[in-house]
Amino acid sequence: MNAADAKLGDGDTGSMLARVIGAMAASEPQAAGSVSDVFGRLARAGMSATGSSLGTLFASSLLGLSKQTREWERVDWEDLSSLLAAARDGMMARGNAKLGDKTVLDALDAVAAAVAGEVDAEGAARAAREAVDRVILEFRGRPCRMGRAKFFAEKSVGLDDPGMLAFVALTKAVAELPQNAT
Repeated sequence: MNAADAKLGDGDTGSMLARVIGAMAASEPQAAGSVSDVFGRLARAGMSATGSSLGTLFASSLLGLSKQTREWERVDWEDLSSLLAAARDGMMARGNAKLGDKTVLDALDAVAAAVAGEVDAEGAARAAREAVDRVILEFRGRPCRMGRAKFFAEKSVGLDDPGMLAFVALTKAVAELPQNAT
């Protein structure tokens, strides 16, 4: 990821993501008392581990999900699409990007749409993997219109957006988890 980011940005997307994921794991989200607390722990850990715009967008979307799920006792597979859509909308509001700009938002939107109606881990994982494979190919031939990469719009044609690439990798990693761990 760092190599892909270095073509259009500062080359730290992979390192940042590793730091954020490490901090999130160390926050012991499984020990949280509620759905809202899990999202809150992950958000605080992510914010403390990053200064990057992408990391901040991820963390702030988790904070928004924490607020949204205050009264929730559990998250069912049927909830996944609406939660991803809420994260997308929060990231759009915070980062001022829009769908079609060739950013992480386009990948997030594709997964939110793909998992709508999925009722189990296997179906959601399959739909999410197919969606990210499709969206990364769909946007590869387009110029980046947001973030640092927008300054290299013509150079970005044929390259993957680093934020989108990070979301694709995260999605595939989560989709490969054992079903009882998701």
